[in-house]
Amino acid sequence: MTTLYLARHGETVDNVNRIMQGQTQGRLTLNGIRQAEELRDSMAQACLDAVVASDLRRAVDTAAIIAAPHGLPVATTPLLRERDWGSFTGRYIPELKDEPWPDDIETLDQLKARAAAFLDLMRREHAGQTVLAVGHGIINKAIQAVLYGKPMQEIKRMENAEVRKLEL
Repeated sequence: MTTLYLARHGETVDNVNRIMQGQTQGRLTLNGIRQAEELRDSMAQACLDAVVASDLRRAVDTAAIIAAPHGLPVATTPLLRERDWGSFTGRYIPELKDEPWPDDIETLDQLKARAAAFLDLMRREHAGQTVLAVGHGIINKAIQAVLYGKPMQEIKRMENAEVRKLEL
């Protein structure tokens, strides 16, 4: 069995400004760095075998902070990237409320297929290990929905730098 600590990156400038980040790199705020440091401290005694993150900067930076005391490198994968919001990317979220969704947004089926591929990768490459994975709010929700066989709306939203322990 693989133990997966699934975490969300720390707070970003775009989180604060309510900008749809999608698959942009993002930058941690000072608060986001502090959140990652608090998560690092809370996980200092965990016996991690590997650390993996989305290849987007906000997740890599968060993972690097948490991985430091464990002396582990951060492997990256695009499978953990946030949902691709297409032409909604970079827009102010409150303004999107009544707009029709454009055709270039990653579908839920595509997102869940990516989540399933990530879970398969973890089972295949990290069988029997304990892994920290740092992703993003919606992909993390999709990973849990696929793992538990539940609709995404039944999975509680993850806060910045929140971690959940999953058994694969």
